Amino acid sequence: MVNRSTCAYCGVGCGIEIHTNSDGSTSVKGDFEHPANFGKLCSKGSSLAHTLTGEGRLLHPKIHGLRASWEQATHYVASEFTRIIDEHGPQAVAFYVSGQLLTEDYYVANKLMKGFIGSANIDTNSRLCMSSAVAAYKRAFGEDSVPASYEDLEIADLIVLTGSNTAWCHPILFQRIKSAKAARPQMKVVVIDPRRTATCEIADLHLAIKPGTDVALFNGLLNHLQASGKTDAQYIQQHCEGFEAAMASARQAGDIQQVATLCDLPASDVAEFYQWFADTERTLTCFSQGINQSSQGTDKGNAIINCHLATGRVGKPGASPFSLTGQPNAMGGREVGGLANQLAAHMEFNPQDLKQVSEFWQAPNIARTPGLKAVDLFDAVAAGTVKAVWVMGTNPAVSLPNAGKVVQALQQAELLVVSDCIETTDTSTYAQVLLPAAGWGEKDGTVTNSERRISRQKGALEPLGEARQDWRILTDVAAAMGFAEHFPYTTAADVFREHARLTRLNRHSPRKLDLGNLAELSEQQYDELAPVQWPVLDNMDSQRLYGDGHFSTDSGKARFVAVAYSGVSHPVSPDWPLALNTGRIRDQWHTMTRTALAPPLNAHKPEPFVEIHPDTAADMGLEDQKLARIQSPWGSAILRVNVTDSLRRGELFVPMHWNDQWARGARIGELVNPAVDPISGQPESKHTPCRIEPWHPQWSAVMLSRDNLPIPDCDYAAKIRGKHFYRYELAGDATATDLTAQAQQFADTDAEPSVLYQDPRQPAMRSAWLDAGGLRTCIYIGPGNSGIIANADRNWLSGLFGKPELDAIERKALLSGKSPAGVEDCGRTICACFGVGEKTILKAIREHRLTDAAAVGKLLKAGTNCGSCVSEIKGLLAAN
Repeated sequence: MVNRSTCAYCGVGCGIEIHTNSDGSTSVKGDFEHPANFGKLCSKGSSLAHTLTGEGRLLHPKIHGLRASWEQATHYVASEFTRIIDEHGPQAVAFYVSGQLLTEDYYVANKLMKGFIGSANIDTNSRLCMSSAVAAYKRAFGEDSVPASYEDLEIADLIVLTGSNTAWCHPILFQRIKSAKAARPQMKVVVIDPRRTATCEIADLHLAIKPGTDVALFNGLLNHLQASGKTDAQYIQQHCEGFEAAMASARQAGDIQQVATLCDLPASDVAEFYQWFADTERTLTCFSQGINQSSQGTDKGNAIINCHLATGRVGKPGASPFSLTGQPNAMGGREVGGLANQLAAHMEFNPQDLKQVSEFWQAPNIARTPGLKAVDLFDAVAAGTVKAVWVMGTNPAVSLPNAGKVVQALQQAELLVVSDCIETTDTSTYAQVLLPAAGWGEKDGTVTNSERRISRQKGALEPLGEARQDWRILTDVAAAMGFAEHFPYTTAADVFREHARLTRLNRHSPRKLDLGNLAELSEQQYDELAPVQWPVLDNMDSQRLYGDGHFSTDSGKARFVAVAYSGVSHPVSPDWPLALNTGRIRDQWHTMTRTALAPPLNAHKPEPFVEIHPDTAADMGLEDQKLARIQSPWGSAILRVNVTDSLRRGELFVPMHWNDQWARGARIGELVNPAVDPISGQPESKHTPCRIEPWHPQWSAVMLSRDNLPIPDCDYAAKIRGKHFYRYELAGDATATDLTAQAQQFADTDAEPSVLYQDPRQPAMRSAWLDAGGLRTCIYIGPGNSGIIANADRNWLSGLFGKPELDAIERKALLSGKSPAGVEDCGRTICACFGVGEKTILKAIREHRLTDAAAVGKLLKAGTNCGSCVSEIKGLLAAN
């Protein structure tokens, strides 16, 4: 049986086919008919079937750690929320939701909180990734409406990728750009990023900009466009307002040399970028987290949009400012009002919109003012003014900045409710109530991707245990709170139809969001709904917006916004001399609750790490692959050092993903400063002042086990899920006295090892436990940064767990931690899609005299699926 659905990860919104076999097993393929991806999938999407597992799932409601019925849990949540509202008012409660929710889930949550509880304290983790883009679009266009479509990636003559490692964070879009450039070599690509990322593989120009100076760069561009006569005066006069004020501010950026000096770029590169932009009508500027996650993120977005308005390049084929959305349904959440400063259906907290929505919902108690944004919300929990918070499908204890304070807030909340598909997360640990939600492959509803395309996400499997759809959980709680007649939903289609009817109110305004033509869908029509872009209106092409020059403002004109460069909130200093940048990596997603379950996705970057330039590493006394401690004024972490010249000197990069379920001391959110954009409320995750120093453990260890063992309580730990095994990288600064006892503790057993070697001259041992099923656990402990531990053949050891028994040679080699003679080590994984290792690629390059990535792909398949590893393959070719 085949079910068509959509991917659970980024905002590209790829179509998925979930194949369910007669034995109940599943596989995943790309949907060749879906216009977002035409059958292509990235490494994460290709591995989705690995996540359709019961491992770690929350199967039943729990109250104070004890299993409860749904009736008990629903009554408890409803009565506790009602009690707190009665005692402290509606502002004392909050929802914190997620771009992982479906539009139907979002709609019911927003309606319950704003319409009937009477508070706007519902915010979403989309605040952390896209809210600055939302604010910039609203300031410029009058509405949060993305004007571009994916086709523009293929027909633009100049693509500017700014603040976006598209190759890793939106891989399928990157492949579309790459293919278009191969077909039209004259297409130019400019990458603006402090790091030289995999996206630079296709760049004609890379601007390694100083973090936080984007406003100056784009103000300088606007100034250059005006000075060189490249602005479209007629378009500006007919379709825009505020140009003179924006120009007055842009002139403060100075000339090209002044901009280059401020942005720490070669003046010739800045001049070339400016000239390309000025001369190229079909220019598409794609921006993402590097722009948004800033204390000046909204201004950065408007600085970009200003340049497009000045040249009349909005909503035209191949020409627009295009925000690449981070999550699969951040856009759907924005449509229904899932941000605290939105009402619903792109409507605002003004008298006219409040009247319309209140009457539509029949909700006289509707919230009248915006609520608390994410960082402020958890500050209010910490301060005790918000007493109860319901967290849905997200993990704020990891993802929010200054995460240590967030944990303190969760610990002291009077009521913390968590609905999730995973039982144990860093957030759910502190919950009084756990509610089991359906996971991907079980959920049923719709999502909206970066190009405003609504797609069905269909459940191929029955929810495990007692898990329920999020919209149903919310509907039942609403009924238990006394609002049953206003929440009559029995299917996801019921919710969608009401949402679509609400958007129809926008026909009496300049707003573009309108799904009114979908408001009367039957259940079958909803089930079979093909991907469609909004607005959904008769006789209207919704592929692009605003190409006619009519915008969503009251005047119908777009607004230039005067923006001025102000720099980062917390600059580096003598005490904190380095700049910390955080972000995503290729094969992980958010806080790893899903991707960490997929063995192929853990092979490329298995441990939490910090990237650092060779010169900075030398200055700080750091060595590649050794451990280091990073500290900021807000927290600290211990991470593996990756020395690379892809960073600027004086800067660090750390992934955002690791948490206490998969590591120890690696929650990078603890270090990130809590400064936010004053307009969007989005945190400045791309720049935190910090320092770094070597961390010298007293001992280090590697352990592999067939069993899912608890992470040992030591200073550094990383847990890696593999096929048939789990791997643990461990280190500590306490002196190891009884190594045998320590090994047994790590292995969670009282049994003596089946094989054991202990060096009497130093604190080192190697031991293994075998049983009738083969190798159960092996552990290697050595002093300090032991070379024996560092050089243990992890790939060979992991392969032993798939064998029912070990032969004599393997048992003997087991104690050395090294593969027997003649067994090749494939090296660290480069291609996650096909499991191809670095040493395998290097051997093929040498033996077959390969000279390009295409030849490597033809021989080994590496790089032939999502293509995200091609830049690394090219690096290996260049070095050999």
